[in-house]
Amino acid sequence: MATIIKSYEPTFWDKIYIPALVKGLMVTLRHFFKRKITIQYPDEKHIPPEGYRGLHRLNKYPNDRIKCVACEMCSAACPVDCIHIVPGPSPWEGDKERYPVRFDIDLLRCIFCGFCEMACPEEAIELTEIYDFSNYTRESLLIDKEGLLEVYELTKDRNFYSRVKSKESQS
Repeated sequence: MATIIKSYEPTFWDKIYIPALVKGLMVTLRHFFKRKITIQYPDEKHIPPEGYRGLHRLNKYPNDRIKCVACEMCSAACPVDCIHIVPGPSPWEGDKERYPVRFDIDLLRCIFCGFCEMACPEEAIELTEIYDFSNYTRESLLIDKEGLLEVYELTKDRNFYSRVKSKESQS
């Protein structure tokens, strides 16, 4: 035979909601007197913490060759299938056998999980600290190989937002 458990019966104080109201006011008062932190966004840029996963980039060797060997491991690891690679034979002698002829990332589908970065055996793809990339058309949020290499040039010294801040202060 099944046991019937009586549901919770609210007390008098629970019915008039005074304890809940006092608890809510205490939380409000605790935060009311703390110092407010506001960033004036277009003028001041937030510098994201170490390990932040933002816009992608394709890394290069010091001799300006792309590290990617078009193994398509990043594309296979991507849970939303937003990376598309077209491999081709490498134009450089005595180096890697393949390189990406096309390398496209659909930023509208990307969830910025970092699986592509972890799957890459050559450390060719990396997520940077850039977080403010928006646009008016869907086509402009499809980033190709040239765009990924351009992001590399912007972020190769790993201080994109501090460099932007210093350029704006010089103006």
